[in-house]
Amino acid sequence: MSQQVEVKMQLLPSYEGLPLPAYQTEGAAGFDFYAAESIHLPRGDYAMIATGVKVAIPNGYELQVRPRSGLAAKYGITVLNAPGTVDSDYRGEIKIILINLGKSDFSIERGMRIAQGIIAPYVKGEFSVVASLEETERGDGGFGHTGL
Repeated sequence: MSQQVEVKMQLLPSYEGLPLPAYQTEGAAGFDFYAAESIHLPRGDYAMIATGVKVAIPNGYELQVRPRSGLAAKYGITVLNAPGTVDSDYRGEIKIILINLGKSDFSIERGMRIAQGIIAPYVKGEFSVVASLEETERGDGGFGHTGL
C-alpha cells in the first residue's frame, strides 16, 4: 500500500480547460502531466513544454518527471533529462523537456498527456573526506567490466 502526501498545486491561466493531473488507475505510481501549449517537434529536436502547473512538494520529497511509455514506444518521444527532478523548494511552472528520437516530426497538442510525475521521498547524504575507501570485489571496474 502506498503512502499519501499532500501536494499543493497552482493552476496558471494557460491550464484553463484542461483536466486536473490524476492517476489513471488504482495501481498507477505516476500521474499525468498535460501540455498547456501546442508545439511542433521536428525529428531530432527537443523543446521545453509548459504544463501550466506550479507545485509545492513537501520537504523530504521530490517530484520525478518521467517519460510516458506510449509516446516513447509509438513515436520515439521521451523526456530528455529522464528522470527530471523538481526539488521541494522550486515554485516555478513545471516544464517538461521532450526530445523527438522518432523517425518523423511530431506535433504536441495542448491537452496531450506528455509525461508522468512521481512523488518520491529522498535521503540526503552526509559527506565526509577519508584517506581511502574500503576495498570491494568489484574495485574500480567500471562500464562493461563484467563483459557484454
